Amino acid sequence: MAQREAVHNPPPAGSSAPDYATGRSVDAATRETLEDYTLRFAPRHYRRWTPGVVAISALGGIAYLADFAIGANIGIAYGTTNALWGIAIFAVVVLLTGFPLAYYAARYNLDLDLVTRGSGFGYYGSVVTNVIFATFTFIFFALEGAIMAQGLELGLGIPLWLGYALSTVIIFPLVIYGMKALATLQVWTTPLWLVLMVLPFAYLVISHPESVGDFFAYQGEDDTAPSVGSALLAAGVCLSLIAQIAEQIDYLRFMPPKTAANRRRWWAAVLLAGPGWVLFGAAKQVIGLFLAVYLIAHVAGAAAIANQPVHQFLEIYQDLVPAWLAMTLAVVLVVISQVKINVTNAYSGSLAWTNSYTRVTGHYPGRLVFLGVNLLIALVLMEANMFDFLNTILGFYANCGIAWVVVVASDIAINKYLLGISPKKPEFRRGMLYAVNPVGFGSMLISAGISILVFFGGLGETLRPYSPLVAIVLALVLPPIIAVATRGRWYLRRTDDGIDLPMYDEDGNPSDQVLTCHVCGQDYERPDMVACQAHGAHICSLCLSTDRTGEHVLPEEQPASASPQAVTTEPTP
Repeated sequence: MAQREAVHNPPPAGSSAPDYATGRSVDAATRETLEDYTLRFAPRHYRRWTPGVVAISALGGIAYLADFAIGANIGIAYGTTNALWGIAIFAVVVLLTGFPLAYYAARYNLDLDLVTRGSGFGYYGSVVTNVIFATFTFIFFALEGAIMAQGLELGLGIPLWLGYALSTVIIFPLVIYGMKALATLQVWTTPLWLVLMVLPFAYLVISHPESVGDFFAYQGEDDTAPSVGSALLAAGVCLSLIAQIAEQIDYLRFMPPKTAANRRRWWAAVLLAGPGWVLFGAAKQVIGLFLAVYLIAHVAGAAAIANQPVHQFLEIYQDLVPAWLAMTLAVVLVVISQVKINVTNAYSGSLAWTNSYTRVTGHYPGRLVFLGVNLLIALVLMEANMFDFLNTILGFYANCGIAWVVVVASDIAINKYLLGISPKKPEFRRGMLYAVNPVGFGSMLISAGISILVFFGGLGETLRPYSPLVAIVLALVLPPIIAVATRGRWYLRRTDDGIDLPMYDEDGNPSDQVLTCHVCGQDYERPDMVACQAHGAHICSLCLSTDRTGEHVLPEEQPASASPQAVTTEPTP
């Protein structure tokens, strides 16, 4: 493949590079994606944060109060013992499945969609997982927005419908500027959030030690005895949060290169902010249940509001400080928590929708378009009063989220590192991957489909509580079975990207060598580039994604014995 010299000077300001496939300017796409590398590999020159800053930014996104509501809901439904076992199952599953995903994303600086493409799903096959993730973001955006609206109604007398709208609108300007703005917001708001969250729990344990005994004795509104089925039903609701690892990865992809000098700090940041998020999440669920049980036992008429975080904190604050200050602290906590998580929900959701749309249509409409779409869907859910059917929504969604995350984790841990069938180095670029890989795509559809059938009682009421376990087991074992059966045939369409420069440096980190895309005229680092089939130059992954004719896409690699006529180009989407 012919090569040309790497050019390090972008086109003059205001110039417009043509898109040879569509005849339109790609300036809008390049300008927006260069801010946070929306649809592409995150280059080394942009990743200037320390491991500690990346970790704090990622953990700032788990400030949501939904955990308190989830913990309260499952405790009220199934009792403390079943809820605690459910939370423990949830934590173990997330720790085990989150580790390979977090490591892969931080090591190779890719978001979970790009990781999913090369981990058994294919270039177009991972579109369905993007939709699953986008669904996760607007469900939890709506849940957090509803909690904020409850706080605004209680503290400022703002009607719920208006509070829903305000909690949605204030997020939009905060998300426009991508990772740089989000990192600053998360770092500066975390200390205050921690104090406001921990204070009520610590106060109750110290000043009302009898509340601990009440907590462990509580058996729910229906006096539910401890049982495996109830514990698994509780775990299923909690496991709706399994896709949170994708939001953690949206930050972890900006980790600096791992070197001998920063090795310990790098690993600590990845483990804590990656799978480690669940330790904080599980703790919040336990605290939410603890506060709910206290309210039910000690506050008259509190049973109806015990699962609402704003009321949980308000009641405890009122024991500590004057009523006006208690109300202020409760509202501040709710607003800070909602903003910290919903900027992440909105940001990650806009990435997921944009990525899917761009791949399927070959057109990049701009991340802000789908930011608006995600927020609008969340607002509709809030206005529909999702609290009334929260457990059903989360229990159903958990099956889809589990299927996706566990399949990717299985492919990385088993197919890549244990069996060696799946290529160990990640691949995400168009032309290098087949459109759909049955290993991941097929495994996810089967595991999600059967577990949803179980969830709705399609295989009998006896099996119904076990739907999360069904999803986990099938998603774990199917990828290696299908990979062995297909002999890894559908992972890579090509092994050579046509560029005679190493992809990784001596430490195994993605290379920082710079090449110029001949379509948009921008400079990008080596892992984002592919040789162009039509022009003998280099093309970046985004311009390749928006190539509607397929003329830039490299042909499928033919076996050594194949004739030249056997070479085919990728079909036009």
